[in-house]
Amino acid sequence: MLAAGIHGFILAFGLILPLGVQNVFVFNQGSIHKQYRSVLPVILTASISDTLLITLAVLGISVIVLQIAWLNTLLLTAGILFLIYMGYLTWRSKPSEVTAEHEAFSPKKQITFAASVSLLNPHAIMDTVGVIGTSSLTYSGPAKFTFALACILTSWIWFFALAFVGRQVGRLGKSAGFLGILNKVSAMIMWGTAIYLALAF
Repeated sequence: MLAAGIHGFILAFGLILPLGVQNVFVFNQGSIHKQYRSVLPVILTASISDTLLITLAVLGISVIVLQIAWLNTLLLTAGILFLIYMGYLTWRSKPSEVTAEHEAFSPKKQITFAASVSLLNPHAIMDTVGVIGTSSLTYSGPAKFTFALACILTSWIWFFALAFVGRQVGRLGKSAGFLGILNKVSAMIMWGTAIYLALAF
């Protein structure tokens, strides 16, 4: 079971580490909000969403869902539209030391957007199903549970740490220029992902 746990940790960390839309959103909110606890909605939503996807992947349910053509198309279209919308909002935001509190997303908007970039992100689902789901097939019983748990814990630890780092970066660079560049980069990543998905579609 120890080997399964280590495998799950390394695999999940490798999948979650790249700078994607979900990571950018969590980091960005962490840097904008003045208090760490204000970012808990986005951290918890992203973590719970990943927990759901990992659980479904290990159980094999999501594999069946992805085989339904119209549902796959609907998921892809919704994901592209959300990325375009989020990129637009992020690009237009102009955080500064004075206005950061007003530019930061409300808990409700944090939850909505975090859930959308997690559950409506075809890439995240493909990675979860194709990599974690497939890898879990090599285990059974307690070992399979340990593998899934390791993947889930890695996700939770990562998002809490990512938001914390974002908060520290935000405290060190509260100039409009620094956060403005961060927002522009975030928006371009979102739009780039949307274009990539549209071309693949």
